[in-house]
Amino acid sequence: MLTLAFDTSSQTASIALLRDDVIIYDVVINSGINHSEVLLPAIDEACRHTGVKTDDIDLFACTLGPGSFTGLRVGISTLKGLLFAAGKPAVGVSTLEALALNVKGNAEVICSVMDAGRGQVYTACYSCDGKGFLNRLCPERVLDPNEIVLNDMSQDTIFVGEGAVKYSEILMEKSKKVKIACSMQQYIRASAVGILGREKFFRNELLSPAGFVPVYLRSADVQPGRGLFEH
Repeated sequence: MLTLAFDTSSQTASIALLRDDVIIYDVVINSGINHSEVLLPAIDEACRHTGVKTDDIDLFACTLGPGSFTGLRVGISTLKGLLFAAGKPAVGVSTLEALALNVKGNAEVICSVMDAGRGQVYTACYSCDGKGFLNRLCPERVLDPNEIVLNDMSQDTIFVGEGAVKYSEILMEKSKKVKIACSMQQYIRASAVGILGREKFFRNELLSPAGFVPVYLRSADVQPGRGLFEH
């Protein structure tokens, strides 16, 4: 089973190919170029590098959010285009859950923290069950980093994501059991999206080609004469 996975929810873009549960290609692109210019060429390069044709792909997996409004729209538009062209199944994955997978096994509680702009973060907490699957402990939320509350101060907790790095001083004050994941672990990897996507596929949690939308968690701001703008 071949899975193509990608993420465009933050400043980076990421593309991965998995053959069954083996990662055969995984790249993070941090070029500063608009994702709409990067994503399709990067997918073509992934296929060329691995000798995979688009028609060979059995499953598409993409992050649905939360994250950059513009980035999410680029990813989801691309996913819909691939779906209609290839007629293969697709799954949507939470960016926060994909981020948590970077540090699975490093602490009892994983708290994903993405920078949401305007002094806020997107966040959710997870634990890992006995079978190695992530369980979400609270709803995905957008809030001030000072408002993040740890339910059990005695548990080892790791914060991960660019928001965790940005607000590390605030987060470290939450508990003596807190640590911050290293900066190399702050990016969402498409390989994690593919792993979680395969889990959803086998649970038959598939996307309807016409019915799925980004998960923003909050509405875009509108300023008179300027329309929508992104964080």
